[in-house]
Amino acid sequence: MATKINNTIRHTCLFLCTALVLFGCNQDQAIEPAKTTKTSNKNYNILYVMSDDHTASAIGAYQSRLAKLNPTPNIDQLASQGTLFENVFATNSICTPSRASILTGQYGQTNGVLDLNGTIPTEKQHLARLMGQAGFETAMIGKWHLREEPGAFDYYKVLPEQGLYFDPILRDKHKGAWPNNEVTIKGHSSDVVTDISIDWLKNRNSDKPFFLMHHFKAPHDMFEYAPRYEDFLKGVHIPEPSSLYTQTQFGSKATRGENDSMLWEIGTSISKRNPRRNMGIHMEIDPALSDKEYTHLAYQEYLRRYLRTVKGVDDNMGRLIDYLKQSGQYENTIIIYTSDQGMMLGEHDYIDKRWMYDESMRMPFIVRHPGKPSAPKMSDIVANNTDFAPFMLELAGSDTPDFMQGKSFATVLDNQPLTDWRKGTYYRYWMHRAHHDVPAHFGLRTKQYKLIFFYGINYDVDFQQTDKVYYGMDWSRKDGVIPAKTPTPVAWEFYDMEKDPDEMVNRYHHPEYQDIIKELKVELANQRKELNETDENYPHIQEVIAKHWDD
Repeated sequence: MATKINNTIRHTCLFLCTALVLFGCNQDQAIEPAKTTKTSNKNYNILYVMSDDHTASAIGAYQSRLAKLNPTPNIDQLASQGTLFENVFATNSICTPSRASILTGQYGQTNGVLDLNGTIPTEKQHLARLMGQAGFETAMIGKWHLREEPGAFDYYKVLPEQGLYFDPILRDKHKGAWPNNEVTIKGHSSDVVTDISIDWLKNRNSDKPFFLMHHFKAPHDMFEYAPRYEDFLKGVHIPEPSSLYTQTQFGSKATRGENDSMLWEIGTSISKRNPRRNMGIHMEIDPALSDKEYTHLAYQEYLRRYLRTVKGVDDNMGRLIDYLKQSGQYENTIIIYTSDQGMMLGEHDYIDKRWMYDESMRMPFIVRHPGKPSAPKMSDIVANNTDFAPFMLELAGSDTPDFMQGKSFATVLDNQPLTDWRKGTYYRYWMHRAHHDVPAHFGLRTKQYKLIFFYGINYDVDFQQTDKVYYGMDWSRKDGVIPAKTPTPVAWEFYDMEKDPDEMVNRYHHPEYQDIIKELKVELANQRKELNETDENYPHIQEVIAKHWDD
């Protein structure tokens, strides 16, 4: 993406930050308190704002094809005053696992959250607990999506499960025992969550600095925006990705089938390609239209609704910032803006996230630290969401505990080099063919290269053999195939991100890259071992890996 950035655009601040950790991690041992370090940072408030599925390419400061639409002026202004980290990636691009990694500083096999059914109980909500030990008043407001009570926070008011866009139900710590502490508030969720956060900031009576995790539901599908945005982008042509209509050298038999025989069923689409679930169906596009016209209209409506929902996030981000300024706290508050993962906006004719392709795994990450006026504007280092907790703990004056696998990259704000970083960030998507027909896979993303292994089976053997309904959705088809159970072909993909930032050409079998691929496989195997990601409990996956590692 860095190749697309126009550094002459006013207010665009690009900072590429990556902090990857090679810490081997054990399951939570006896939990020791974090050591604190005397630092002036300790007195700063920390406002952590996280949206849901807000891909970096839908933020103006990242200068993608959508930047000229000016979708996020408030977030862009924040970036112009701080540091924009470009190469930050999710370790599993789906809501619950991403949030679990952020709260624990750990990867999926260590924190136990592999899919949407995962939970993080109070005793494992490490970030909140350690922030409290560091002297902060803590609050969690908005989308939670981790099932169990956010009990490690001093205060919470959260959406149960996915939450509603309009007139949301929330669970309020002050309204009784979880989960019977629900209240309903009229309005759009982005407005409601912001109202709650501002009210909490206004009414708290502690002299401690605050640590507020403010989580928007938006712009998660199905993109229900407030009525006031109905005219935003009306009649405007939204630029289309170059890979929307053509993907001839992209992918592998794992993502396309032998001789493209599975194109119709792997990966949900904008176009008619996936007849079970495509955006044209969701957007109610006339199926009698030609394939190209159907795709065009589906994409335009998809993006229009998505960006209108994003606009609501950005406007409410502006409200939060305005309140901090009016209350005199802006210059004493570190503000972080991110999303729990990215989102495919028609690239390769895909929708949703889950994939290890950059539009899905890349997380926006913007930091304004008022005590770091000389913080850099650009960087190309690589970080992931297990690093968020260590990063914020260091900003709070605390060290990273040994049980966290992530590592702080806060020294970047002081223009100091990072040392002992991994060569790339590890990624793992476990939910084989659930919801959006994405095969299970893992891989490594370095600054220049990406290596992906699609092993294509579910980790739950019993589920593979017996289940027909998954997360409330019936996966049976007229031909009797149950996609969520069906293994897919095994294959590798390799992309040169410097030459091919849009991941248009799978170069896994190109002769000139074979030495690089061998090195990346060694690094990938090492990281899987050191990060407790070796599938020790899943011998059927280990068997596939062993059989196809040298393919």
